[in-house]
Parts: sequence; C-alpha cells; structure tokens
Amino acid sequence: MAASGDVVMVEGNAYFLMSSVRPGTLTSSSTRSVCPWKGVARYYTLTVDGAQLPDAAWSYPHPLPFARRVKGRVAFGGAVEDRPR
Repeated sequence: MAASGDVVMVEGNAYFLMSSVRPGTLTSSSTRSVCPWKGVARYYTLTVDGAQLPDAAWSYPHPLPFARRVKGRVAFGGAVEDRPR
C-alpha cells in the first residue's frame, strides 16, 4: 500500500509521503482527533484486497510547528503490518 525510503518516525509510527501510497487505497473518513503538539489528525479508511479497515491511517494536514516533519505524510496503525519489501 505504501513504499518509500523516505519515512519519518514519530512516537513509534512510520509516516510515509502521501505520494508513496498506492492510489485508491485511502478514503477520507469523518473521524478527527487532536494531539496537543501535532494538531488535528484526519483519518482514512484503508482498502486492501477488497477489505476495508476504518480509520487505519491518519495524517496531519496542518501540523503544529513542532510536528512540521509529518506534513504531507500518512501513518498506518492498528491491524496494519509494517514490513520491509
């Protein structure tokens, strides 16, 4: 679903460039959350092999200054496995 040599690690989560995510894999969700130092997170439903994983990915479209490294990036969590290619 995503492959990149340019990954930013923050709090144990790998943030991939949005452009490295396979097209059609992410669908915007209405879920939002707030991190006191990163800002407002936007969530996505991840679709893999026809299976949908609601809110399995998130990004910070307008991160706060301390989290500017994650701008334009997306992280995957929960049931999503991170493995090398």
